[in-house]
Amino acid sequence: QVQLVESGGGLVQAGGSLRLSCTASGRTFSTYAMGWFRQDPGKEREFVAKISTAGALKVYADSVKGRFTISRDNAKNTVYLQMSSLKPEDTAVYFCAASKNGLYATYDYWGQGTQVTVSE
Repeated sequence: QVQLVESGGGLVQAGGSLRLSCTASGRTFSTYAMGWFRQDPGKEREFVAKISTAGALKVYADSVKGRFTISRDNAKNTVYLQMSSLKPEDTAVYFCAASKNGLYATYDYWGQGTQVTVSE
Protein backbone atom coordinates (compact mmCIF):
# COMPACT_ATOMS: atom_id res chain seq x y z
CA GLN A 1 0.00 0.00 0.00
CA VAL A 2 1.26 3.44 -0.91
CA GLN A 3 0.04 6.64 0.65
CA LEU A 4 0.41 9.85 -1.31
CA VAL A 5 0.28 13.31 0.24
CA GLU A 6 0.14 16.42 -1.90
CA SER A 7 1.19 19.88 -0.77
CA GLY A 8 2.02 23.27 -2.20
CA GLY A 9 -1.36 24.41 -3.40
CA GLY A 10 -2.71 27.86 -2.73
CA LEU A 11 -3.97 31.10 -4.17
CA VAL A 12 -1.91 32.82 -6.85
CA GLN A 13 -2.50 35.59 -9.35
CA ALA A 14 -2.65 34.87 -13.05
CA GLY A 15 0.85 34.73 -14.48
CA GLY A 16 2.29 33.47 -11.22
CA SER A 17 3.91 30.19 -10.27
CA LEU A 18 3.44 27.38 -7.80
CA ARG A 19 5.25 24.15 -7.12
CA LEU A 20 3.25 21.16 -6.01
CA SER A 21 4.83 18.25 -4.19
CA CYS A 22 3.59 14.73 -3.68
CA THR A 23 5.38 12.57 -1.15
CA ALA A 24 4.86 8.83 -1.00
CA SER A 25 5.17 6.42 1.88
CA GLY A 26 7.09 3.18 1.61
CA ARG A 27 10.28 2.01 -0.03
CA THR A 28 9.01 1.29 -3.51
CA PHE A 29 8.45 4.81 -4.82
CA SER A 30 11.10 4.42 -7.50
CA THR A 31 9.18 1.52 -9.04
CA TYR A 32 6.03 3.59 -9.67
CA ALA A 33 5.27 5.79 -12.62
CA MET A 34 3.70 8.95 -11.27
CA GLY A 35 1.07 11.29 -12.60
CA TRP A 36 -0.68 14.54 -11.82
CA PHE A 37 -4.35 15.11 -12.49
CA ARG A 38 -6.75 17.91 -11.71
CA GLN A 39 -10.46 18.32 -11.22
CA ASP A 40 -12.66 21.36 -11.01
CA PRO A 41 -16.07 20.95 -9.35
CA GLY A 42 -18.64 19.87 -11.88
CA LYS A 43 -16.02 18.74 -14.35
CA GLU A 44 -14.35 15.45 -15.10
CA ARG A 45 -10.89 14.68 -13.80
CA GLU A 46 -8.27 15.80 -16.28
CA PHE A 47 -4.79 14.41 -16.94
CA VAL A 48 -2.04 16.97 -16.45
CA ALA A 49 1.35 15.24 -16.62
CA LYS A 50 3.10 11.96 -15.95
CA ILE A 51 6.63 10.74 -15.47
CA SER A 52 8.34 7.37 -15.74
CA THR A 53 10.03 5.60 -12.86
CA ALA A 54 13.50 7.06 -13.45
CA GLY A 55 12.21 10.34 -14.81
CA ALA A 56 13.44 9.86 -18.36
CA LEU A 57 9.99 9.98 -19.96
CA LYS A 58 7.52 12.79 -19.39
CA VAL A 59 4.14 13.37 -20.95
CA TYR A 60 2.05 16.52 -20.70
CA ALA A 61 -1.47 17.54 -21.55
CA ASP A 62 -1.59 20.05 -24.38
CA SER A 63 -3.22 22.57 -22.06
CA VAL A 64 -0.14 22.75 -19.82
CA LYS A 65 2.69 21.99 -22.23
CA GLY A 66 5.40 24.62 -22.01
CA ARG A 67 4.06 25.98 -18.71
CA PHE A 68 4.21 23.01 -16.34
CA THR A 69 7.15 20.72 -15.57
CA ILE A 70 6.95 17.38 -13.83
CA SER A 71 9.98 15.95 -12.05
CA ARG A 72 10.78 13.47 -9.34
CA ASP A 73 13.36 12.81 -6.66
CA ASN A 74 13.35 9.11 -5.87
CA ALA A 75 15.69 9.61 -2.92
CA LYS A 76 12.99 11.80 -1.34
CA ASN A 77 10.02 9.72 -2.50
CA THR A 78 8.63 12.87 -4.05
CA VAL A 79 7.21 13.97 -7.38
CA TYR A 80 6.87 17.65 -8.22
CA LEU A 81 4.76 19.75 -10.53
CA GLN A 82 6.26 23.16 -11.26
CA MET A 83 3.52 25.38 -12.62
CA SER A 84 4.32 28.66 -14.30
CA SER A 85 2.35 31.26 -16.26
CA LEU A 86 -0.72 30.15 -14.40
CA LYS A 87 -4.14 30.96 -15.82
CA PRO A 88 -7.55 31.13 -14.10
CA GLU A 89 -8.53 28.00 -16.00
CA ASP A 90 -5.80 26.11 -14.13
CA THR A 91 -7.90 26.46 -10.98
CA ALA A 92 -8.69 22.97 -9.68
CA VAL A 93 -7.89 20.38 -7.06
CA TYR A 94 -4.65 18.71 -8.11
CA PHE A 95 -4.08 15.04 -7.38
CA CYS A 96 -1.03 12.88 -7.71
CA ALA A 97 -1.27 9.21 -8.54
CA ALA A 98 1.02 6.18 -8.67
CA SER A 99 1.03 3.36 -11.20
CA LYS A 100 2.64 -0.01 -10.47
CA ASN A 101 2.62 -1.07 -14.08
CA GLY A 102 4.27 1.70 -15.97
CA LEU A 103 3.71 5.03 -17.61
CA TYR A 104 0.76 3.94 -19.75
CA ALA A 105 -1.07 1.76 -17.22
CA THR A 106 -3.91 2.63 -14.90
CA TYR A 107 -3.19 4.29 -11.59
CA ASP A 108 -3.32 2.26 -8.41
CA TYR A 109 -2.99 4.87 -5.70
CA TRP A 110 -4.24 8.43 -5.37
CA GLY A 111 -3.62 11.28 -3.01
CA GLN A 112 -6.26 13.46 -1.39
CA GLY A 113 -5.51 16.49 -3.52
CA THR A 114 -4.38 20.06 -3.02
CA GLN A 115 -6.36 23.12 -4.11
CA VAL A 116 -4.89 25.53 -6.61
CA THR A 117 -6.75 28.76 -7.21
CA VAL A 118 -5.62 31.25 -9.84
CA SER A 119 -7.20 34.69 -9.65
CA GLU A 120 -7.57 37.16 -12.51
